[in-house]
Amino acid sequence: MTDLHTRKAAAGAGGRSRPRAVLPALCATQITSWGIVYYAFPVLNPQITADSGWSAGATTAAFSSALVVSGLAGIRVGRIVDRRGPRTVMTTGSVAGVLSLVIVALAPNLPVFFAGWLLGGFAMAATFYQPAFAALTRWWAPDHVRALTIVTLAGGLASTVFAPLTAALADRLSWRETYLVLVAILAAVTIPAHAIALRAPWPPAEPSLVGTDASPGTVARSRPFLLLAIALTLSAFAMNAVVVTLVPLLLERGYTTAQAAWTLGLGGAGQTLGRTLYAPLARHTGATVRTTTLIALGALTTAAFAVTPGPYGLVVAVSIAAGVVRGNLTLLQATAITDRWGTRHYGRLSAILSAPAMTASALAPFAAATLALLLGGHPELFGVLAGLGAASALVATATSVRGKSQAAGAGGGRPSGRISPMRRSTARRPRGRPRSGRPSGTRRP
Repeated sequence: MTDLHTRKAAAGAGGRSRPRAVLPALCATQITSWGIVYYAFPVLNPQITADSGWSAGATTAAFSSALVVSGLAGIRVGRIVDRRGPRTVMTTGSVAGVLSLVIVALAPNLPVFFAGWLLGGFAMAATFYQPAFAALTRWWAPDHVRALTIVTLAGGLASTVFAPLTAALADRLSWRETYLVLVAILAAVTIPAHAIALRAPWPPAEPSLVGTDASPGTVARSRPFLLLAIALTLSAFAMNAVVVTLVPLLLERGYTTAQAAWTLGLGGAGQTLGRTLYAPLARHTGATVRTTTLIALGALTTAAFAVTPGPYGLVVAVSIAAGVVRGNLTLLQATAITDRWGTRHYGRLSAILSAPAMTASALAPFAAATLALLLGGHPELFGVLAGLGAASALVATATSVRGKSQAAGAGGGRPSGRISPMRRSTARRPRGRPRSGRPSGTRRP
């Protein structure tokens, strides 16, 4: 009874430590961080190369190096968040993001430009989705899917807000001055928001799920984890390659630049729609079925691009459908750990899981462009990417965790593998026998 009382008290403490300021603060900082640290670069890169004389390949490589650093640094960031909470990590990451973009804006040569983006990689690891997901998963469990959905919906607005703003600034200022203006916004929004809104007590992690090992190292070396990492990495490569080569595909088929841009943009709208559909999907499907189905649908939409030259309305419909799948895949990765291994080591395990996927995403633009040349065109490239997606879906079928039931709703509610102390004690005691084992009517001294 004492153990049960302690658990109830801890649960109550966890509920009280869910501060109202966290969710709106993370929505604001995700929009701002993604919009300035990530989405401003593709808008400014043509101006950067024209003004500096550096090649587009070199500047893009500098930016891609930040994504690789982000994936690697995220493992350490996740471990710190698991132990101490998100406040210090995300505040420090905000400061690093400000410093990195100041270095980028003032870079006199390409090596300094690279150095700024390498520091920016750490800022991405400490401020983007992974630490925010870890914070919400611990504070909001077991209702974390709703919180994750809200934050990713906000994050999806980052390009909508900051790409036009960056372009408007670049029309009046140099790219260096534009970055400095954006840096001021980044500092004003993210540093105080992370420092003030994330001060709530960090609740203790929930017990490990029945049938899983509490050691994160053991989980990370397990067959389901490794296969899940492979499936998500292959899928991430295919999906990101589709995004960066969709416009060239449509231009190759004779569409105008405006038509191609609208097709890509409406795919982004589909992505936002997809995120609103994930919570009901999680309530009605198990983790492995959900993973396999969504990755397979991603492969199907990629194949549809490969075999659908027109009409234009049909191409737009395929783009929206592909966006819906991508939106679901973002939340699928955010909940993949809790669906199978619980929340205890979420930050570290989620970072390990996402590191190869992020690296694949960083390499996708270069690899896709090279493959398109080797294969003789973009339709052929999309056919190969569809096959890669189908292979990743096949791998995903083997990502179930033994001993853990993955009933429908595991992603959005109480993990089905956990047994409460009361139920456990009841199951062990034969019916009719008192808890103490003494004849009924006696009292404990």
